[in-house]
Amino acid sequence: MDLRTRIQDATKDAMRAKDQLRLSTLRLIGAAIKDREIAIRGEPGQAALAEDDIVALLSRMVKQRQESARAYEEGGRLELAERETQEIAIIQEFLPRQLDQAEVAAVIDRVIAELGATGVRDMGRVMGALRERHAGQMDFGAAGALVKSRLMG
Repeated sequence: MDLRTRIQDATKDAMRAKDQLRLSTLRLIGAAIKDREIAIRGEPGQAALAEDDIVALLSRMVKQRQESARAYEEGGRLELAERETQEIAIIQEFLPRQLDQAEVAAVIDRVIAELGATGVRDMGRVMGALRERHAGQMDFGAAGALVKSRLMG
């Protein structure tokens, strides 16, 4: 079952269960997908979002909520931070499994070896390969720092 169908089915289930938090989060996801599709409609060759585009969109939504939760916690608004955390959990249900730190390090080492990367000049190629193969499975900000340290050392 494709990601879009899973999200639509989950929305219907949340409606039936009268789960307001889940329903509102799933509706936000649906609206974000539709907004993005409207934005790309004018681009040649683009009709609908591909699966990996939806994964990237969901990853951005998670990142936004993580930043918001941090800001709420710093501001002493714990109830709002908790809601953001709950929304993150709902969104992550539709993302691929996140790699742990050891797996990320192993993947980076493998990609560097496959590409024969030897220095920081190769960082763009390595990051491109990682994004292509593991979209939605790792934090690319943290991965970038690790790639850079591997290529420099």
